[in-house]
Amino acid sequence: MTDTGEGAYPERKRGSGVKVVYEMLRDEILDLKLPPGSPIDEVHLAERFGMSRTPIREALVRLAGEGLVETLPNRSAMVSNIDVLNLHTFYDAITLMYRVTTRLAAQYHRPADLSRIRGLQQMYAAAAAAQDALAMVAVNRDLHAAIAEAGRNPYFTTLTLRLLDEGRRILRLYYQSFDDRLPKQYVDEHEAMIAAIAARDIDLCDRLARAHADQIVRQIQQLFARDERQEIAL
Repeated sequence: MTDTGEGAYPERKRGSGVKVVYEMLRDEILDLKLPPGSPIDEVHLAERFGMSRTPIREALVRLAGEGLVETLPNRSAMVSNIDVLNLHTFYDAITLMYRVTTRLAAQYHRPADLSRIRGLQQMYAAAAAAQDALAMVAVNRDLHAAIAEAGRNPYFTTLTLRLLDEGRRILRLYYQSFDDRLPKQYVDEHEAMIAAIAARDIDLCDRLARAHADQIVRQIQQLFARDERQEIAL
């Protein structure tokens, strides 16, 4: 397992060991710093974080519960692979949640919700202008989470957060699929969705959210279908 460097995690307070390890590893997995299939060495982690293996194991149990870590028969662990063959089930779920939560946000949002959503959109636009893919992935998650929370259905919010977190690895791949500049269309699509939410136009929110999800799905499908073979003279 690759160490990300000394001093990369905050000073640990008493009793916070599990939380520190969980959050650090979770971010590294979701941002693909730890690629799918990477082995996880408890001994190395204990040395890295300066703690016993007990909080390490507890953090790995939490990550396994989120589907990010897989426990192997010999009691070792690895970063879960992305199930490419069943990505269609993820596409179905995230598309539905985008549509439902955006519709509900249009219906039930309050002024404070719009203020938070617009603030996150400004952060996203700044990350896009700076071509900072990791920041775009992180803020995109928070933006859609804020939209879900504005809909005031905690069950939909919980499911949306789970999908958004799992989707961070897929979205990271999405951004890597662009050979030149990262797309600005996300910024424009977000702006249109926020305007529809503010106008309480439920039907328009549904259409925009569906289109937003569809273009992500198409790009990722193209990424996995890309022919990367090289011409080799024999």
